[in-house]
Amino acid sequence: MAEPQVEVRRSKRRRQTVSAYRDGDKIVVLLPARMSRAEEKRWVADMLSRLQRSETRRRSPARNSDEALVQRCRELSLKYLDGRTDPSSVRWVPPMRTRWASCTPSEGTIRVSQRLRDVPGWVLDYVLVHELAHLLVPGHGADFWKWVQRYPKTERAIGYLEGLVAAAQLEIGLTDDETEEPEAS
Repeated sequence: MAEPQVEVRRSKRRRQTVSAYRDGDKIVVLLPARMSRAEEKRWVADMLSRLQRSETRRRSPARNSDEALVQRCRELSLKYLDGRTDPSSVRWVPPMRTRWASCTPSEGTIRVSQRLRDVPGWVLDYVLVHELAHLLVPGHGADFWKWVQRYPKTERAIGYLEGLVAAAQLEIGLTDDETEEPEAS
């Protein structure tokens, strides 16, 4: 794996704290201006390691395979939907043009857009709970949202997905309440 591009920014106002964040393909490390080159080298290595651990923790193991996706759905169903859902299949599919995922309740199938492979695990979990809830309630009515809102990060995940849509200028909606189709957004 190639080393990431690192940009070090020094600040005279920064006294003790060191921080790092990802900016696209680059990692930015913020340091106090007084820090020596040896300290900088040590801190950059430490912050790269911390950032990698943090990003790894946030990623869901469900992104690895369809089988892992099915297993995550089982866990989420037990935790948030009283174990009442058991999809016949759950699988990753090529990026969908207008949806993050879809569910066909009559067949018990769920398809998840590969666009979601790199989102934080809690966002993927929301989408999975959303689709699992469609196995209980096909539309986007009040009964459906009662099930979905059992997932505690629902509002936060919706906000994340809305931001992703805006930033990437995608044509993806979060619900298709206007349609009669039983498939989710």
